[in-house]
Amino acid sequence: MCGINGILYKKSSSEIEITTVLTKMNNLIIHRGPDDDGFFKTVQDSYSLGMSMRRLAIIDLASGKQPMYSNDKKIVIVFNGEIYNYKVLKSKLESEGISFKTSSDTEVILKLYETYGTNSFKWLDGMYGFSIYDEHKNKLFIARDFFGEKPLYYVNTGTQFLWASELKSIINILDYKPEISKKGLNLFFRLTYIPAPHTIYENIFKLEANHFIEYDLSTHHISFNKINEEPLPKETSISFEDAKKTVKELVYDSVNTRSISDVPLGTFLSGGVDSSIISLCLSQTTNTKINTFAIGFKKGSDETDKSRLVAKIINSDHHEFLIDEDDLKHDIHDILINFDEPFSDTAALPTYLVSNRTRQHATVALTGDGGDEVFGGYNKYYIGKMNQRYSDIIPQNIHNYILKWSKPFLTIKDDNRGYRFKIKKLLHAVNYDGDFYWDIISLANTRKQLSEILVPSYLEDHLFEEYKEILNMEKAESLTDFRLVDKILSLEGGMLPKVDRTSMMNSLECRAPFLNRNLWEFANTLPENYLMKGWNKKHILKEAFRDQFPDDFLEKKKKGFGSPTGNWLRQSLRKELESYIEPKMLEKQGIFNKDFIINLVQNHLDNKQDNTFRVWSYFCFQKWYKYTYQKSSS
Repeated sequence: MCGINGILYKKSSSEIEITTVLTKMNNLIIHRGPDDDGFFKTVQDSYSLGMSMRRLAIIDLASGKQPMYSNDKKIVIVFNGEIYNYKVLKSKLESEGISFKTSSDTEVILKLYETYGTNSFKWLDGMYGFSIYDEHKNKLFIARDFFGEKPLYYVNTGTQFLWASELKSIINILDYKPEISKKGLNLFFRLTYIPAPHTIYENIFKLEANHFIEYDLSTHHISFNKINEEPLPKETSISFEDAKKTVKELVYDSVNTRSISDVPLGTFLSGGVDSSIISLCLSQTTNTKINTFAIGFKKGSDETDKSRLVAKIINSDHHEFLIDEDDLKHDIHDILINFDEPFSDTAALPTYLVSNRTRQHATVALTGDGGDEVFGGYNKYYIGKMNQRYSDIIPQNIHNYILKWSKPFLTIKDDNRGYRFKIKKLLHAVNYDGDFYWDIISLANTRKQLSEILVPSYLEDHLFEEYKEILNMEKAESLTDFRLVDKILSLEGGMLPKVDRTSMMNSLECRAPFLNRNLWEFANTLPENYLMKGWNKKHILKEAFRDQFPDDFLEKKKKGFGSPTGNWLRQSLRKELESYIEPKMLEKQGIFNKDFIINLVQNHLDNKQDNTFRVWSYFCFQKWYKYTYQKSSS
């Protein structure tokens, strides 16, 4: 696990200049790899290129140093991530007469590329971002994994091409201040995050998951290529019992491959279905007692009783951390700023803390991330199904009447996400054009709400059209549609950056066994009622492991892994929030409808109405604007 950086000058430069730039880029991401660093530079007649990395040693601690080179030194790689099937791939290459100098997965990627070219990328089962320079072909290749677990940013200017694991390594190198991307801004204020290929900066992009860049150094032509073709979901006639057996086998296999490590390893154990199953599987695939880690709030949402029960069942060495507001308030600033762009998923805060505490005992942690997307576990999938039925039964004029007269009943004054919150979310997401799911996933603002807070010049029309084109999906109407949307938006843009940035801040590597391409593609062949049967979410996953847990344990209500940000905004963060609604500042900024945003924030502060999601996203944006954007190069 590491972080990588790279720079290409579109003219000849000096090695000293390249080293200076790469050193600065590397120093900004030491947290991603505190154990080692490495540099590669080459100066040619028509270009100069450099690649660097920071290393967190997980596999092959002694000989896994990067960059790694081919025998003739003409091909070089820097790599961030883990390849879980590298031993199988290595055996295949060795059977073909290819020898290795190290025991690392990095060398396996290099040898695969030498032998089979970019076609070999599709054989990699793992999470990764890597770049390969091939002097023979005079080309540069930059790749990102199937789900987008590892980040990769890039920018192409008139004089240089930069790429990096974190945005900060690019922003602090540019000799100009990039404009704010209207598309990125609108996506953030709808979703609470910005999915690939966009960022908050104009013309700075995230490489899409399951893609690689091919950069021709002779012509400076760039092409974007898909690594794995993704088959369209196609329901099969497999029996439920056979499907259940296969799910169980695939989960055990994935946990087994993702537990390879030469350093201490454990699991995040929230007590929910996904983390409990992952912890169970790990405990049964290892000969030693495993470490499990749980976090809860002294006040508010807490599921440590459930995690304790699972820890007892699997006989783990259980570590439990109870926190309160004081444990977080000193870290909130650093956590939010480390994302390098606005990000307002409230679960980032406790995820940081559990990562911080876990790192004191382990270097690698398995998580339950991805279980909801793979097996259909989110409440929003219910809402999606109910939305379709609701709009079929209730005429639009009646719906408008219901919205109007339900407003007093649905006005919520505290950050309590109970039934009234869910009903309000459903009613406001209803769309009679059949396009409701995009509003359901808009956790910060719906389409209408966005027009209330942004001035017209910053509003972007047809916000999700490119994602519909990517998915070849005009409307998201079925559970399968919802899951496909979430894979390229909620998962890549929200869940995975949250875990990556907060864990890597603590130099902790997180692995998600549910994010396995074989598991995902198998789930896409199952009848939807295998995944969601009536009100029972993740039906087949629960049934596959039901005999391993006490009766009804897998049906216990999930409280979620959030944090009481609504109350914090009224208390410890109040003074800072109030500074972000100062009228002169808003007028100078010119992004927001001043009067509306002041009223929205003030109503929340005065306990007149709970606007946690909208105000928290606003707070996170203004913090980024003040401490990152205004301080960036100019």
